[in-house]
Amino acid sequence: MRGHPAVLAAIGGLLAAQIAHAEPLFTPPAGCTLNLTVQMHSCQVANYYSCAGDPVGDQWVSFADGEGEYFLSHTDAETRWVESISLKDGEMDRLDVAGSADNAAFSALLASGRDDYDFITRSSQGVVRRYVGHDQLTGEQVSIDGVALERCGFEMRIEDEAGSYIATRKGMQYISRKLRVFFADTESFENAYGDHSDSNQGPVTFAFPGGKGFAATKPEYDCDMMMTQLDGARP
Repeated sequence: MRGHPAVLAAIGGLLAAQIAHAEPLFTPPAGCTLNLTVQMHSCQVANYYSCAGDPVGDQWVSFADGEGEYFLSHTDAETRWVESISLKDGEMDRLDVAGSADNAAFSALLASGRDDYDFITRSSQGVVRRYVGHDQLTGEQVSIDGVALERCGFEMRIEDEAGSYIATRKGMQYISRKLRVFFADTESFENAYGDHSDSNQGPVTFAFPGGKGFAATKPEYDCDMMMTQLDGARP
């Protein structure tokens, strides 16, 4: 039976609208392979990828919020913070390996349950920051969306080049031994002016190649809450 032109037109319009509103998938740079997509609390989604031209064990992660991709982070096999890039203003921070007294080491954390660090970063704007702190496993093992994780406490003091106090970050994270990755959880932040904030960016779902939600670019959790908070902050 032939369809009525008006009905076919309506169906065609509906399909076109669905295609137009379909969310684009995350595409890593050329020569790179997407390995994992993580939906997080606080309206965040992260896509993890590795690149053929990098040393073995290096990983990149792209963070996006309700407005799109905003931050890139690059770590090595020891989860050291190699570099980060703000996609809002283009500012880059890089680890000063030689200038750091004690670089972070994931292997040390796994072996002893604690890793102390004291490292320096230098930004593309010439800003120097010193990070002194530690990561410590709590011994608690959890499973989130079928992925085995361990809880890890941390505390970090941030100083400027002259050694003056800037801020403190502390809270909880998760680690995956298999993936050699830290995932955020709850965190408290306080700066030298006394400003304080708490956040929860813990993982909710994990999507591997071929799985539902893999390569998603739109965050799914707490976005309505975030918009409500923004509306409440407006004068």
